Amino acid sequence: MSIFDIANKYIPGGVNSPVRAFKSVNLEPIFIEKANKAYLYDINGKEYIDYVCSWGPMILGHNNEQIRNNVIKACENGLSYGAATKLEVDMAKFICENVEHIEKIRMVNSGTEAVMSAIRLARGYTGKEKVIKFDGCYHGHSDSMLIQAGSGLMTEGIPDSSGVTKNCTIDTISIPYNNLEILEEVFKKHSDNIACVILEPVGANMGVVLPNDNFLKGIRDLCDTYKSLLIFDEVITGFRLGFGGASQYFNITPDLVTYGKIIGAGMPVGAYGGKKEIMDMIAPNGSVYQAGTLSGNPIAMTAGLTQLKILKENKNIYDNINNMSKYLFENIKDIITRNNIECSVNYIGSLGSIFFTKENVYDYISAKKSDTKKYANYFKNMLDNGIYIAPAQFEAMFISSEHNKDIIDKTLNIIEYSLKNIK
Repeated sequence: MSIFDIANKYIPGGVNSPVRAFKSVNLEPIFIEKANKAYLYDINGKEYIDYVCSWGPMILGHNNEQIRNNVIKACENGLSYGAATKLEVDMAKFICENVEHIEKIRMVNSGTEAVMSAIRLARGYTGKEKVIKFDGCYHGHSDSMLIQAGSGLMTEGIPDSSGVTKNCTIDTISIPYNNLEILEEVFKKHSDNIACVILEPVGANMGVVLPNDNFLKGIRDLCDTYKSLLIFDEVITGFRLGFGGASQYFNITPDLVTYGKIIGAGMPVGAYGGKKEIMDMIAPNGSVYQAGTLSGNPIAMTAGLTQLKILKENKNIYDNINNMSKYLFENIKDIITRNNIECSVNYIGSLGSIFFTKENVYDYISAKKSDTKKYANYFKNMLDNGIYIAPAQFEAMFISSEHNKDIIDKTLNIIEYSLKNIK
């Protein structure tokens, strides 16, 4: 009996997060035993060059020595206290002093929890009810965010999961990404009742989809006009596109921002922060309630603060990983062109995607034109040859500081082989 057979006996689907099941690539999942630098090792001892990086946070690679040593030292003092610690104060102070658009920040335990809390805060602060999101942007699995767009222009509240009631999603409006015209129509229709607009400033859960010129600025302007809050979900882009994330990269100031596992160096953690006047609405100061026994966990704070300090003190890291990313994705484009393969590539900073469609991908609908069967075949070729990429077409590839030119060159050879041998 395989480990996956055993897992299926005790865990729904054999996994604790759906994408790990490898269903969309028609394979059984691999089970990882350890990781180091740019590599993963499965329970059979096979080595893989890793381009998932725990879905983004391992920007310094796996098992960074400084982070590991600091975590071991912190563990000697205990794992959890359920009480305030200096470490969580140090983390909050460090972020607020080094990220311009954050004046106060609250630690939570996941990106999902950060988004859920930020939306509640936006409603509490504005006294308004409706939330605008964009098709293909994933904001965690809280009920109000699990909706799809539907067929009508400004469709509201269509649940995208069993167990989510219409009443949970009735105040969420999902519209096409990169479309300011429809956004403006929605604002006009609900002019006095839009609490916030939330989006991934760079889409990374429909594959990597970049914002069009002036898209983010247009959203900022509409939010200002209608006195609604702008929330940047930077669970993926925060501290990855640069130390100030997408907000700094695009020079757009959100009212609130949400973070995920990168501020825990891959450990379970999240946070939401923003302007002082908004954040002070949270209990115990204000009337918006949010709590968490494990929030600000000392081990996660130690790991995350160590990683953020390394990134802050070594700004060349961003230049290096962005250069390696450009080298990888520009060469993938060249491979596609030379071999007349119907694929397109989107990338920005140290994340990117290959779409199995020849069309430009700029929103959820264009992303969904990708040939997922070809991607599944490509994934198998890559995995067989020791390259671990996301087991789903609509995810990102990530580069860490441990991905050097030799590793990238080896990867490019395997990518060309894998693309040329798709059945």
